[in-house]
Amino acid sequence: MRDQPLPRAVIILVGVAGAVIALFGIREVASIAGPVVLALVLVIAVAPVRGWLHAKGAPAWIQVAVPFLIVVLVLVAMVGILTISVAELASLLPAYANEFQQLVADAQRLATAHGLSSDVINRALRAFDPSGLLGLAQALLGSLIGVLSGLFLIVVLLLAMCLDAPITARILSAGEGSRPHLVTALSTFAHKTRRYLIVSTIFGLLNAILDVVALSLLDVPLPLLWGVLALIANYIPNIGFVIALLPPAMLGLLDGGVRTMVLVIIAYSVINVVTQSFILPKFLGDAVGLSTTMTFMSLLVWTLVLGPLGAILAIPLSLLVRALLVDSDPSARWAQALVSGRPPDR
Repeated sequence: MRDQPLPRAVIILVGVAGAVIALFGIREVASIAGPVVLALVLVIAVAPVRGWLHAKGAPAWIQVAVPFLIVVLVLVAMVGILTISVAELASLLPAYANEFQQLVADAQRLATAHGLSSDVINRALRAFDPSGLLGLAQALLGSLIGVLSGLFLIVVLLLAMCLDAPITARILSAGEGSRPHLVTALSTFAHKTRRYLIVSTIFGLLNAILDVVALSLLDVPLPLLWGVLALIANYIPNIGFVIALLPPAMLGLLDGGVRTMVLVIIAYSVINVVTQSFILPKFLGDAVGLSTTMTFMSLLVWTLVLGPLGAILAIPLSLLVRALLVDSDPSARWAQALVSGRPPDR
Protein backbone atom coordinates (compact mmCIF):
# COMPACT_ATOMS: atom_id res chain seq x y z
CA MET A 1 0.00 0.00 0.00
CA ARG A 2 1.47 3.30 -1.13
CA ASP A 3 1.81 6.17 1.30
CA GLN A 4 -0.74 8.89 0.75
CA PRO A 5 0.75 12.39 0.40
CA LEU A 6 -0.15 14.88 3.07
CA PRO A 7 -2.89 17.35 2.12
CA ARG A 8 -1.55 20.70 0.97
CA ALA A 9 -3.49 22.47 3.73
CA VAL A 10 -1.65 20.43 6.38
CA ILE A 11 1.73 21.22 4.80
CA ILE A 12 0.91 24.94 4.74
CA LEU A 13 -0.31 24.96 8.35
CA VAL A 14 2.75 23.07 9.58
CA GLY A 15 5.02 25.44 7.63
CA VAL A 16 3.31 28.53 9.05
CA ALA A 17 3.48 27.09 12.57
CA GLY A 18 7.17 26.31 12.16
CA ALA A 19 7.85 29.83 10.87
CA VAL A 20 6.03 31.40 13.82
CA ILE A 21 7.94 29.25 16.31
CA ALA A 22 11.26 30.07 14.63
CA LEU A 23 10.56 33.83 14.52
CA PHE A 24 9.52 34.01 18.15
CA GLY A 25 12.53 31.90 19.09
CA ILE A 26 14.80 34.40 17.30
CA ARG A 27 12.94 37.20 19.08
CA GLU A 28 13.88 35.70 22.44
CA VAL A 29 17.57 35.89 21.52
CA ALA A 30 17.31 39.18 19.58
CA SER A 31 20.16 40.72 21.58
CA ILE A 32 22.46 38.08 20.05
CA ALA A 33 20.76 37.44 16.70
CA GLY A 34 20.68 41.13 15.75
CA PRO A 35 24.45 41.74 16.14
CA VAL A 36 25.21 38.44 14.37
CA VAL A 37 23.15 39.40 11.33
CA LEU A 38 24.53 42.95 11.34
CA ALA A 39 28.09 41.64 11.45
CA LEU A 40 27.34 39.18 8.61
CA VAL A 41 25.83 41.91 6.44
CA LEU A 42 28.77 44.26 7.08
CA VAL A 43 31.30 41.54 6.23
CA ILE A 44 29.42 40.87 2.98
CA ALA A 45 29.41 44.60 2.21
CA VAL A 46 33.22 44.93 2.45
CA ALA A 47 33.97 41.59 0.75
CA PRO A 48 35.03 43.33 -2.52
CA VAL A 49 37.79 45.11 -0.57
CA ARG A 50 39.15 41.76 0.58
CA GLY A 51 38.86 40.41 -2.98
CA TRP A 52 40.75 43.41 -4.37
CA LEU A 53 43.52 43.02 -1.80
CA HIS A 54 43.74 39.29 -2.57
CA ALA A 55 44.06 40.04 -6.28
CA LYS A 56 46.88 42.50 -5.52
CA GLY A 57 48.73 39.81 -3.57
CA ALA A 58 48.44 41.49 -0.18
CA PRO A 59 49.36 39.40 2.91
CA ALA A 60 46.53 37.50 4.56
CA TRP A 61 46.54 39.69 7.66
CA ILE A 62 46.12 42.80 5.47
CA GLN A 63 43.14 41.15 3.74
CA VAL A 64 41.53 40.72 7.16
CA ALA A 65 42.62 43.95 8.85
CA VAL A 66 41.67 46.51 6.19
CA PRO A 67 37.99 45.49 5.72
CA PHE A 68 37.65 45.05 9.48
CA LEU A 69 39.01 48.53 10.23
CA ILE A 70 36.82 50.14 7.56
CA VAL A 71 33.66 48.74 9.13
CA VAL A 72 34.72 49.50 12.72
CA LEU A 73 35.62 53.11 11.92
CA VAL A 74 32.31 53.67 10.15
CA LEU A 75 30.35 52.17 13.06
CA VAL A 76 32.25 54.13 15.72
CA ALA A 77 31.92 57.40 13.78
CA MET A 78 28.18 56.96 13.25
CA VAL A 79 27.47 56.00 16.86
CA GLY A 80 29.66 58.85 18.10
CA ILE A 81 27.87 61.45 15.97
CA LEU A 82 24.48 60.16 17.07
CA THR A 83 25.43 60.10 20.74
CA ILE A 84 26.78 63.66 20.76
CA SER A 85 23.88 65.00 18.69
CA VAL A 86 21.17 63.34 20.80
CA ALA A 87 22.82 64.70 23.96
CA GLU A 88 22.71 68.19 22.41
CA LEU A 89 19.07 67.65 21.47
CA ALA A 90 18.18 66.68 25.03
CA SER A 91 19.72 69.91 26.33
CA LEU A 92 18.16 72.03 23.55
CA LEU A 93 14.51 70.98 23.71
CA PRO A 94 13.58 72.66 27.04
CA ALA A 95 14.43 76.03 25.48
CA TYR A 96 11.45 75.67 23.14
CA ALA A 97 8.80 75.54 25.88
CA ASN A 98 7.83 79.19 25.28
CA GLU A 99 7.60 78.71 21.52
CA PHE A 100 5.36 75.71 22.06
CA GLN A 101 3.04 77.67 24.32
CA GLN A 102 2.87 80.42 21.69
CA LEU A 103 1.88 77.83 19.08
CA VAL A 104 -0.91 76.62 21.35
CA ALA A 105 -2.18 80.18 21.84
CA ASP A 106 -2.06 80.93 18.09
CA ALA A 107 -3.96 77.73 17.31
CA GLN A 108 -6.61 78.58 19.88
CA ARG A 109 -7.10 82.04 18.42
CA LEU A 110 -7.31 80.61 14.89
CA ALA A 111 -9.88 78.03 15.98
CA THR A 112 -11.97 80.66 17.76
CA ALA A 113 -11.86 83.00 14.75
CA HIS A 114 -13.30 80.25 12.53
CA GLY A 115 -15.91 79.13 15.04
CA LEU A 116 -14.16 75.86 15.85
CA SER A 117 -13.72 74.23 19.22
CA SER A 118 -10.19 74.54 20.56
CA ASP A 119 -10.39 71.35 22.65
CA VAL A 120 -9.30 69.04 19.84
CA ILE A 121 -6.45 71.36 18.88
CA ASN A 122 -5.31 71.57 22.49
CA ARG A 123 -5.19 67.79 22.81
CA ALA A 124 -3.31 67.45 19.52
CA LEU A 125 -0.73 70.09 20.37
CA ARG A 126 -0.19 68.77 23.88
CA ALA A 127 0.73 65.44 22.33
CA PHE A 128 3.89 67.25 21.15
CA ASP A 129 4.70 68.72 24.55
CA PRO A 130 8.43 69.57 24.62
CA SER A 131 8.74 67.80 27.95
CA GLY A 132 7.55 64.64 26.24
CA LEU A 133 10.07 65.20 23.45
CA LEU A 134 12.74 65.66 26.10
CA GLY A 135 11.83 62.29 27.58
CA LEU A 136 12.02 60.78 24.09
CA ALA A 137 15.46 62.30 23.52
CA GLN A 138 16.68 60.95 26.86
CA ALA A 139 15.31 57.51 25.97
CA LEU A 140 17.16 57.68 22.64
CA LEU A 141 20.34 58.60 24.46
CA GLY A 142 19.88 55.61 26.76
CA SER A 143 19.34 53.37 23.72
CA LEU A 144 22.53 54.67 22.13
CA ILE A 145 24.47 53.91 25.30
CA GLY A 146 23.03 50.40 25.05
CA VAL A 147 24.27 50.22 21.45
CA LEU A 148 27.72 51.28 22.63
CA SER A 149 27.72 48.45 25.16
CA GLY A 150 26.69 46.02 22.42
CA LEU A 151 29.30 47.43 20.03
CA PHE A 152 31.97 45.24 21.62
CA LEU A 153 30.01 42.09 20.65
CA ILE A 154 29.55 43.38 17.10
CA VAL A 155 33.27 44.15 16.77
CA VAL A 156 34.25 40.69 18.05
CA LEU A 157 31.82 39.05 15.62
CA LEU A 158 33.17 41.19 12.77
CA LEU A 159 36.72 40.15 13.55
CA ALA A 160 35.76 36.46 13.72
CA MET A 161 33.81 36.61 10.45
CA CYS A 162 36.59 38.53 8.69
CA LEU A 163 39.07 35.87 9.80
CA ASP A 164 36.77 33.09 8.56
CA ALA A 165 35.81 34.79 5.28
CA PRO A 166 38.60 33.27 3.10
CA ILE A 167 38.02 29.70 4.29
CA THR A 168 34.25 30.16 4.02
CA ALA A 169 34.63 31.20 0.39
CA ARG A 170 36.72 28.09 -0.33
CA ILE A 171 34.17 25.83 1.40
CA LEU A 172 31.34 27.28 -0.68
CA SER A 173 33.37 26.79 -3.86
CA ALA A 174 34.03 23.17 -2.88
CA GLY A 175 30.31 22.60 -2.32
CA GLU A 176 29.28 23.54 -5.86
CA GLY A 177 29.48 19.90 -6.94
CA SER A 178 27.23 18.42 -4.21
CA ARG A 179 24.93 21.39 -3.45
CA PRO A 180 25.00 23.56 -6.57
CA HIS A 181 21.60 25.19 -6.06
CA LEU A 182 22.31 26.12 -2.43
CA VAL A 183 25.75 27.54 -3.26
CA THR A 184 24.30 29.52 -6.16
CA ALA A 185 21.49 30.83 -3.94
CA LEU A 186 23.94 31.95 -1.24
CA SER A 187 26.20 33.58 -3.81
CA THR A 188 23.20 35.42 -5.27
CA PHE A 189 22.18 36.50 -1.77
CA ALA A 190 25.64 37.92 -1.10
CA HIS A 191 25.71 39.71 -4.46
CA LYS A 192 22.22 41.21 -4.07
CA THR A 193 22.85 42.22 -0.47
CA ARG A 194 26.15 43.84 -1.33
CA ARG A 195 24.67 45.72 -4.27
CA TYR A 196 21.68 46.83 -2.21
CA LEU A 197 23.89 48.06 0.64
CA ILE A 198 26.45 49.83 -1.52
CA VAL A 199 23.91 51.60 -3.73
CA SER A 200 21.67 52.46 -0.75
CA THR A 201 24.66 53.80 1.18
CA ILE A 202 25.81 55.99 -1.71
CA PHE A 203 22.36 57.45 -2.24
CA GLY A 204 21.80 57.64 1.52
CA LEU A 205 24.96 59.74 1.83
CA LEU A 206 23.80 61.92 -1.06
CA ASN A 207 20.41 62.34 0.63
CA ALA A 208 22.05 63.09 3.98
CA ILE A 209 24.40 65.73 2.53
CA LEU A 210 21.56 67.47 0.67
CA ASP A 211 19.36 67.34 3.78
CA VAL A 212 22.12 68.82 5.94
CA VAL A 213 22.65 71.64 3.42
CA ALA A 214 18.91 72.37 3.23
CA LEU A 215 18.50 72.33 7.02
CA SER A 216 21.55 74.56 7.46
CA LEU A 217 20.14 77.08 4.99
CA LEU A 218 16.82 77.01 6.88
CA ASP A 219 18.62 77.42 10.24
CA VAL A 220 17.10 74.24 11.69
CA PRO A 221 19.13 73.19 14.78
CA LEU A 222 21.33 70.07 14.72
CA PRO A 223 21.39 69.49 10.94
CA LEU A 224 24.18 66.89 11.28
CA LEU A 225 21.99 64.74 13.55
CA TRP A 226 19.12 64.80 11.07
CA GLY A 227 21.52 64.03 8.22
CA VAL A 228 22.78 60.91 9.99
CA LEU A 229 19.16 59.96 10.77
CA ALA A 230 18.34 60.34 7.05
CA LEU A 231 21.25 58.04 6.17
CA ILE A 232 20.12 55.37 8.63
CA ALA A 233 16.44 55.71 7.65
CA ASN A 234 17.43 55.20 4.01
CA TYR A 235 17.89 51.49 4.81
CA ILE A 236 14.32 51.22 6.17
CA PRO A 237 11.96 50.40 3.28
CA ASN A 238 8.68 52.23 2.69
CA ILE A 239 8.57 54.35 5.85
CA GLY A 240 12.19 55.47 6.19
CA PHE A 241 11.49 58.82 4.54
CA VAL A 242 8.74 59.63 7.06
CA ILE A 243 10.97 58.64 10.00
CA ALA A 244 13.74 60.94 8.74
CA LEU A 245 11.35 63.83 8.03
CA LEU A 246 9.28 64.08 11.22
CA PRO A 247 11.94 65.19 13.80
CA PRO A 248 13.48 68.06 11.75
CA ALA A 249 10.03 69.18 10.61
CA MET A 250 8.78 69.38 14.22
CA LEU A 251 11.96 71.14 15.36
CA GLY A 252 11.63 73.52 12.43
CA LEU A 253 8.09 74.31 13.57
CA LEU A 254 9.27 75.07 17.11
CA ASP A 255 12.33 77.04 16.03
CA GLY A 256 11.11 78.96 12.97
CA GLY A 257 7.35 78.55 12.81
CA VAL A 258 5.02 77.06 10.23
CA ARG A 259 6.94 78.53 7.28
CA THR A 260 10.15 76.76 8.28
CA MET A 261 8.31 73.45 8.82
CA VAL A 262 6.70 73.68 5.37
CA LEU A 263 10.05 74.48 3.75
CA VAL A 264 11.66 71.49 5.51
CA ILE A 265 8.89 69.21 4.22
CA ILE A 266 9.24 70.60 0.68
CA ALA A 267 13.04 70.27 0.71
CA TYR A 268 12.95 66.69 2.00
CA SER A 269 10.21 65.73 -0.47
CA VAL A 270 12.04 67.17 -3.48
CA ILE A 271 15.33 65.53 -2.48
CA ASN A 272 13.63 62.18 -1.84
CA VAL A 273 11.64 62.20 -5.09
CA VAL A 274 14.68 63.09 -7.22
CA THR A 275 17.11 60.62 -5.64
CA GLN A 276 14.85 57.74 -4.56
CA SER A 277 12.21 57.78 -7.29
CA PHE A 278 14.11 58.89 -10.40
CA ILE A 279 17.81 58.07 -9.94
CA LEU A 280 18.05 55.17 -7.45
CA PRO A 281 15.92 52.63 -9.43
CA LYS A 282 18.24 53.01 -12.44
CA PHE A 283 21.22 51.91 -10.34
CA LEU A 284 19.55 49.43 -8.00
CA GLY A 285 17.47 47.71 -10.67
CA ASP A 286 16.43 44.20 -9.63
CA ALA A 287 19.01 43.91 -6.85
CA VAL A 288 16.38 43.34 -4.16
CA GLY A 289 14.14 40.88 -5.98
CA LEU A 290 11.23 41.42 -3.59
CA SER A 291 7.77 42.68 -4.45
CA THR A 292 6.43 45.82 -2.81
CA THR A 293 4.12 43.74 -0.61
CA MET A 294 6.91 41.40 0.46
CA THR A 295 9.17 44.39 1.22
CA PHE A 296 6.56 45.94 3.50
CA MET A 297 5.76 42.61 5.16
CA SER A 298 9.45 41.97 5.77
CA LEU A 299 9.70 45.36 7.46
CA LEU A 300 6.82 44.51 9.80
CA VAL A 301 8.02 40.99 10.60
CA TRP A 302 11.69 41.76 11.22
CA THR A 303 10.89 44.87 13.25
CA LEU A 304 8.67 42.70 15.46
CA VAL A 305 11.42 40.09 15.80
CA LEU A 306 14.57 42.21 16.18
CA GLY A 307 13.25 45.68 17.00
CA PRO A 308 14.71 48.80 15.31
CA LEU A 309 17.72 46.84 14.06
CA GLY A 310 15.31 44.49 12.30
CA ALA A 311 13.81 47.44 10.41
CA ILE A 312 17.26 48.43 9.14
CA LEU A 313 18.19 44.83 8.21
CA ALA A 314 14.74 43.88 6.83
CA ILE A 315 15.85 43.59 3.20
CA PRO A 316 19.09 41.59 3.81
CA LEU A 317 17.26 39.27 6.22
CA SER A 318 14.48 38.64 3.71
CA LEU A 319 17.04 37.99 0.97
CA LEU A 320 18.77 35.45 3.24
CA VAL A 321 15.49 33.66 3.98
CA ARG A 322 14.67 33.65 0.27
CA ALA A 323 18.09 32.16 -0.55
CA LEU A 324 17.78 29.38 2.04
CA LEU A 325 14.13 28.43 1.55
CA VAL A 326 13.22 29.42 -2.01
CA ASP A 327 16.15 29.99 -4.35
CA SER A 328 17.96 26.82 -3.21
CA ASP A 329 14.96 24.67 -4.24
CA PRO A 330 14.71 24.11 -8.03
CA SER A 331 11.01 23.18 -7.70
CA ALA A 332 10.07 26.46 -6.01
CA ARG A 333 9.85 28.62 -9.15
CA TRP A 334 6.28 29.57 -8.30
CA ALA A 335 7.41 30.77 -4.86
CA GLN A 336 10.17 32.82 -6.49
CA ALA A 337 7.54 34.48 -8.67
CA LEU A 338 5.34 35.26 -5.66
CA VAL A 339 8.23 36.72 -3.67
CA SER A 340 9.66 38.81 -6.52
CA GLY A 341 6.31 39.85 -8.00
CA ARG A 342 7.38 38.80 -11.50
CA PRO A 343 6.02 35.94 -13.62
CA PRO A 344 8.36 32.92 -13.80
CA ASP A 345 10.48 32.41 -16.90
CA ARG A 346 9.02 29.84 -19.22
